[in-house]
Parts: sequence; C-alpha cells; structure tokens
Amino acid sequence: MQPPSQYHQSSYYAVLGVHPGASAAEIRAAYHRLAMRWHPDKIANGRVDPAIAEEAKGRFQKIHEAYQVLSDQKRRELYDAGMYDPLDDDQEEVEVID
Repeated sequence: MQPPSQYHQSSYYAVLGVHPGASAAEIRAAYHRLAMRWHPDKIANGRVDPAIAEEAKGRFQKIHEAYQVLSDQKRRELYDAGMYDPLDDDQEEVEVID
C-alpha cells in the first residue's frame, strides 16, 4: 500500500492521514490527533495571527467532515463506492450493492 501522503489530496483518507483500509480505531486516533493540533480554540486563543487562525478553522472543518464520513460505516461505504454526496441528507436510505 502507498503511504497516505500519496493519496489524492482532497480525499477524506488523505485529510486524516490514513490509508483506505484503516480500521475505525485508526481513523478515530488520527482524528483526535489532528483535532488537538488544528482545533480553532487550541490555535486562536488570541495569540495567533488571524490568517493562521483562519487556516486552522478551515483545516479543522475538513478534518471534522472527513471524520464524520469515515467513522460512519454506511457513509464510508458510500464514499468508498464513489456515491457519497455530502449535500444529500438522506444517505442512510441508499444501499450499496457489491
């Protein structure tokens, strides 16, 4: 398998720095590690350049979105099949057929 840095940069796996075969525990650990680093409250705290605080906010949003999809089995299956639409609130009604 390729290291996570070689995956397409916009993939949720790349955002979390894990490989597509990562376990739920690996995804959770990656999320917690990145959330501790990029959470806006941890960064901002009034001592950081506003541009850096804004970058942290954007990164954290991507990290959180990736975790929301990859930590949910149905969403992850849809995502892996190329069928996940973050704008569709009814994802749980779609069934992936192998």
